[in-house]
Amino acid sequence: MRGAIIGLAAAMLAVGAQAAPDVTIRRDSWGVPHILGRTDADAAYGLAWAQSEDDFATLQEAVFAARGRLAELNGPAGVESDYLVALQDVWGTVRRRYARDLEPKTKAVMEAYAAGASAWARAHPDKVAPGLLPITGQDLAASVIYRGPTFYGLDDLFRRTMRPTSQRRAEVWDGVEIGSNGVAVGPARSADGATRLLVNSHQPYTGPLAWYEAVVQSREGWHVAGGFFPGGPFMLHGHNARLGWASTVDNPDLADVYQLVMHPTDRELYRLDGAWKRLESRWVEIRVKRADGSLETVRRETLRSVHGPVVRTDHGVFAIRYAGMDEIRQNEQYFAMNKARNLAEWKAAMAKGVLPSINYVYADADGNVGYVHNGRFPVRKDGVDWSGVVPGDRSDLIWTRQRPFSGVPQLWNPKSGWTYNANNTPFSATDPAHDLKPADFPKWMGLQTNMTNRAFRALETYGADPSITAEEFEAYKYDLAFSAKSELGKALPLLLALPAGDDADLKAAQDLLRGWDLRTHRDSRAAALAVLTVLRLNQQPGTAPLSALKGVMADLKKAYGRIDPTWGEVNRIRRGTVDLPIDGGPDIFRAVYGRPDPDGRLRAVAGDTFVMFVTWEKGGRLSSKSIHQFGSATLDAASPHYADQTPLFAAMQTKPVLFTEDQLKGHVKREYRPGE
Repeated sequence: MRGAIIGLAAAMLAVGAQAAPDVTIRRDSWGVPHILGRTDADAAYGLAWAQSEDDFATLQEAVFAARGRLAELNGPAGVESDYLVALQDVWGTVRRRYARDLEPKTKAVMEAYAAGASAWARAHPDKVAPGLLPITGQDLAASVIYRGPTFYGLDDLFRRTMRPTSQRRAEVWDGVEIGSNGVAVGPARSADGATRLLVNSHQPYTGPLAWYEAVVQSREGWHVAGGFFPGGPFMLHGHNARLGWASTVDNPDLADVYQLVMHPTDRELYRLDGAWKRLESRWVEIRVKRADGSLETVRRETLRSVHGPVVRTDHGVFAIRYAGMDEIRQNEQYFAMNKARNLAEWKAAMAKGVLPSINYVYADADGNVGYVHNGRFPVRKDGVDWSGVVPGDRSDLIWTRQRPFSGVPQLWNPKSGWTYNANNTPFSATDPAHDLKPADFPKWMGLQTNMTNRAFRALETYGADPSITAEEFEAYKYDLAFSAKSELGKALPLLLALPAGDDADLKAAQDLLRGWDLRTHRDSRAAALAVLTVLRLNQQPGTAPLSALKGVMADLKKAYGRIDPTWGEVNRIRRGTVDLPIDGGPDIFRAVYGRPDPDGRLRAVAGDTFVMFVTWEKGGRLSSKSIHQFGSATLDAASPHYADQTPLFAAMQTKPVLFTEDQLKGHVKREYRPGE
């Protein structure tokens, strides 16, 4: 015991901390860690230790990715990521701003988390890749700098811009790994006067963007329960004692592509306001692991103009300017959101305006509900088409300011009594009569105009119920239907209208689809044919409806011997020895996105992951329930918590969140200090 604590003290001192952490980890019956620290920094240290116990490999991968060294770990698959880290000058931002811009309290928490992960790694050297240690607070800063803009699609924008002409194509939604839901119902809309929040982000089941559940508490007032990412010390969505929020991905226009006018003979010069300016050029070396474990070095040039990063392609030279560029304070805003005690403090945290995107659906103990279509919206010049490529030779088109938080689309306590988002336009966030209006926002903000099936279904369930009970609030979350207004709902009549002639198989398929109730229940015998056909139409643009339908019919016959297997035969959740049917599907409120396994079944790989229901009763009393698609041991297959929540998850059931000390009492299965 004494040796372990001395080792921890040494680890803390190695990253600049002053004393060994005062922190205890309690694991409940589901293995969920409850971290109790004397200070916020102590609690962060304990969180890092617990996350390392459960999934150090993913935490380690997140650090290598943030450093632009993922190819050292994962081989050629990591080269593009490493190049983008260099191209976006992530570490230039860290060097310029880490010491200067971050508040000391935020840095202390980040550095304590890094110390906790480093201490666990030193205690388990067989789990550590060469060159990892020490993990630092700067690594955590780099991670959010790089990762944040990916949520509004910056990485995809770089890929599309860099892609050779011969490989360019229209980007098509393929129905996989897209979406999130958030719903808040206030006292005026609930049958019992309670305030309720649904936290329901859709993420991959594994990897650096997979949710990790924890309860974190310090004696300095940090007390949260919810979802964390590996390598991240702050709760990203969930609740504290007085308020909570759900996060959903939004997709406003937060980046611009400028085509540069290059000098006819000097490829390093570009024109701006009639004068020639020289591109900044820097060569980076990316070390790539070969199949035999050795490393080779790949050299790539990174370019920069006054606009931002520059890419040279076979169809021109382009600069990209984007929200979040040269910003390091993202964790500072998350920390302030975690510790906010009321709506005013939470809004003050949001007003920092440093998170590049993400919708927030909010609720609190005082009965407030709200929706924020968050973004660092550039203040752009009027009268310019910002939806495409912009001329790069005019400095008046290089924006330098962002719209303040007061100008961001947001809706607070509407008369309807509820708010929602399902990755849809901000102009549908509650009952239509009380929605935000497009005319109140300038076109250059590039706000979303789309609706998803989940958005339509939110309006057809929560929105159609003037008095929502606790049971209905949860039942609507597990809605299994496609709306007739959805893409699938619109495609179905096309399939039914196909001339069948004497084709008995096609007639049988159409009869099956005609009798379908548009629901993705595991017992449905039409869902597989319908869902897989529409997915094929989405994934293979230009495919004729008849060809898509016949192709799916053939695939189903080959795999199942019939065109009408139950959806549960096809749609599976698999983890270790657990193999269960699962309801739901792509763009369903009970979201499940699958990839084909060798046996032809769809293995769920993304969608509903960590789900939380939060309730503040009329008097402010808090209770919450949650479920994870696998369990707290997100990597350790030998752990009893590797898949212990999966049966509950598949059955659309939850477990209680043991938020307070009274709730936790009697449920602690293991209590220890890091290193013991």
